[in-house]
Amino acid sequence: MKYAKTSNSWTSFRVLWAGQSISLLGTGMTRFAVLIWAYEEAGSVTALAMLGFFSCLTFILVSPFAGVLVDRWERRRVMLLSDFGAGLMTALLLGLNMTGHLQVWHLYLAQGISGVCEAFQHPAFSAAISLVVPKDAYTRANGLLGLGKSAARVFAPSLASVVQRVLGLNAVMLADLATLGLAMTGLLLIRIPKPSPSAEGHRAAGTFWHEVRFGFSYILHRPGLPGLLFTFFLVNLFGTLTYFAVLSPMILSRTGGDEVALGVVQTLMRIGGVAGGVLISLWGGAKHKARVYLISTMLSFLFCDFMTATSKSVLGWSVAGFLSELTIPFIVSPYYALWQELVPPDVQGRVFASREMVQMASQPVGYLLGGLLADRLFEPALANGGALVGTLGWLVGVGPGAGMAAMFLGTSLFGGLTGALGLLSPSIRKLDTS
Repeated sequence: MKYAKTSNSWTSFRVLWAGQSISLLGTGMTRFAVLIWAYEEAGSVTALAMLGFFSCLTFILVSPFAGVLVDRWERRRVMLLSDFGAGLMTALLLGLNMTGHLQVWHLYLAQGISGVCEAFQHPAFSAAISLVVPKDAYTRANGLLGLGKSAARVFAPSLASVVQRVLGLNAVMLADLATLGLAMTGLLLIRIPKPSPSAEGHRAAGTFWHEVRFGFSYILHRPGLPGLLFTFFLVNLFGTLTYFAVLSPMILSRTGGDEVALGVVQTLMRIGGVAGGVLISLWGGAKHKARVYLISTMLSFLFCDFMTATSKSVLGWSVAGFLSELTIPFIVSPYYALWQELVPPDVQGRVFASREMVQMASQPVGYLLGGLLADRLFEPALANGGALVGTLGWLVGVGPGAGMAAMFLGTSLFGGLTGALGLLSPSIRKLDTS
């Protein structure tokens, strides 16, 4: 489907990108500081996990409905309202903490409402990119967004630690509100064009429930998109299963609880993400976005996960982690750019929200499976005398952490197959020529 672009102005995108990046830094600072506060208050790892659970749950539940409103309303207004909602939650938490009434359950409620705000923010922001940059710059634009996210991941924890230690949690939340204010000010200074009507937009019109269903229907009936979405669902699943769920406990188990070693690995991983964002932004991406996405996926899982599984030193994990994060922008940027190319702008809110709902659904599954597989299957099987010692012990070792390392062997294999099978799919390959 070809459609007319209403604006090729990079100015609006630069303002959006700068505001988003600054706001992500402030949000990251608050989330890190709140995690520390919640852990000290509750003394439970489960309490921390529940923060992410409530945010993820509301995001998934609200996304299909949010997508309809994103297409019905002005997208700049949606982003402003989303930012305002997120800021209001931070302000309420600040007020509760200042009066000495902040409790852990308040954080659960705030995270749930933040998930609702993000369900509106994500499709609105992604759809806005299609209206403010040239089509051949979509990959570069998404690369810059990834760079902003990676930079926030690098600097937010350290900044939050310093501010919280010197000035307290209130100061961290005030900094978050200040960065959010800058982002909202930037939004007020720009204009995001209204998308031109398309044939798909006319077909999507109808009752609210018809519009809710349209996002899923569009994906299901567009050749190649279901397969493309399924591959990314698996990428998210495998990434959550290992990198998010068990990488940190694996390193701690294999180093005797050395937190410095874990910090070194995590820092170099985040630097890799920044480097990858810089590279994809400078390169701008290739014409065949589906192929770049799938080849990057295949290589990242095959080599980086295998190296993580078989390494037994901080150096090995650091190199593997750096390379893994380095490849992520080459996976994510062309993937999102392809969707922005293929979906008409006036229905992107509904389609992108449906896509995000499916993608996000893999994360709680990955967290749950990661913990269960590590605790119930692989760790016991690769302990001394375990059932898999003779099969895999020579490759990943034996003892604490070896079972979690073996899980990286699994994602190396199945993640690599995901990329390879995607490349073999004619319908996915044809998306590059649509």
